[in-house]
Amino acid sequence: MQAVPHDVLPPDPFADDPDDPARAIPDPDDHLEEPISADERTELLADLSDLAVYQALLEPRGVRGIVVDCGECDEPHYHDWTLLRASLEQLLSDGRMRPHEPAFDPNPADYVSWDYCRGFADGVTANESAY
Repeated sequence: MQAVPHDVLPPDPFADDPDDPARAIPDPDDHLEEPISADERTELLADLSDLAVYQALLEPRGVRGIVVDCGECDEPHYHDWTLLRASLEQLLSDGRMRPHEPAFDPNPADYVSWDYCRGFADGVTANESAY
């Protein structure tokens, strides 16, 4: 992709305007977080490993992903397996997660909590160990 020289672009209609609506949009580079610690990195890798197990066990049973209660908006957030994996991988590589589109009209019955996943996996492991 070639860069377009600035002088051939139309002028910015909001140049030097104190009421420029774009000023309300935060620059993602303005709030760079500190890099994740070694402990956080270890936890994220464990979460990604657990997520793969949970998906392998629950997706064939019709579970589409994980529901997380958001502390900021007090609403449940529904994450499909792929979206959650991508978010965790992005956090691992970039140190932060960027905003993403929420699931469209999710059926809450198709999603389970992280604790449910952990309990289900523990139950399967215990059952298989019993034989």
